[in-house]
Amino acid sequence: MLLDECVPDAGWTALKNGELLARAEHEFEAFVTVDRNLPFQQDLSRFSIAVIVLRVPSNRITDLRNLVPQLLTALSVAKRGEVTWVGI
Repeated sequence: MLLDECVPDAGWTALKNGELLARAEHEFEAFVTVDRNLPFQQDLSRFSIAVIVLRVPSNRITDLRNLVPQLLTALSVAKRGEVTWVGI
């Protein structure tokens, strides 16, 4: 299950990034986002979850779809507590 599918169901929509990462690290291995500022706003080394940041022009499905092969590769090598950048 994807984290973005779980956020509303779990009641996590009001959580800020740090709180969201803290909760997500107990249930997920990776956090995928388009928020390029996240690695600069959070000390990711304190979380036991891999963070993958997608570099895309927008969060439209057409832009995101192009990154799926790179994302799948990144998911297999991403390390907990670190950021992996995917895309342009």
